[in-house]
Amino acid sequence: MTETPSSDSSRSKSSIGRSILCIFAGFFVVAVLSIGTDVVLHVIHFYPPLGQYTPGSILISATIYRTIYGVLGSYITAALAPARPMKHALIGAAIGLGLATIGAAVTWNHVPPLGPHWYPVALIIGTFPTAWLGAQLHIWRTGTR
Repeated sequence: MTETPSSDSSRSKSSIGRSILCIFAGFFVVAVLSIGTDVVLHVIHFYPPLGQYTPGSILISATIYRTIYGVLGSYITAALAPARPMKHALIGAAIGLGLATIGAAVTWNHVPPLGPHWYPVALIIGTFPTAWLGAQLHIWRTGTR
C-alpha cells in the first residue's frame, strides 16, 4: 500500500497534536501539584496568608517541592512524547522559563514585598536543569532517545 501526501500530512498533524498534548500534560501536573501543595500549606498555616511577605526560610521548602514537581512534569512530558523526549521536555522548559520570568517581573517590586528576590530567580535558574533531569530519567529508564 502506498502512502499519499494527505496521509503524511495527517500523521504530521497528529504528531504535532501529541507533542502539544504531552507538553501540556507536564505543565498540568506541575501546576496541580504546586497549587495543591501551596493551598495545603496555607490551610495548615505553614505559609502566611496570601499577599503577605513569605520569609526565605519558608520559601526553601517551596523551591524544593517545585523542583521535584518540575522533574516529574518533565518526566511525564518525555514519557508521552511521540519522539525525541528530551526535545519535548526542553521545549516545555523554554515555555516555563518565559512564565517564570514574567512571574518574577510582575512581583519583583510588589508593595508590600511578597518575599526575597532569590526565590523567583531560583525558579528561573532551575527551569532547564529540572526539565533535563526529568527527561533524562525517562531516557535512562526506557533506553529511548
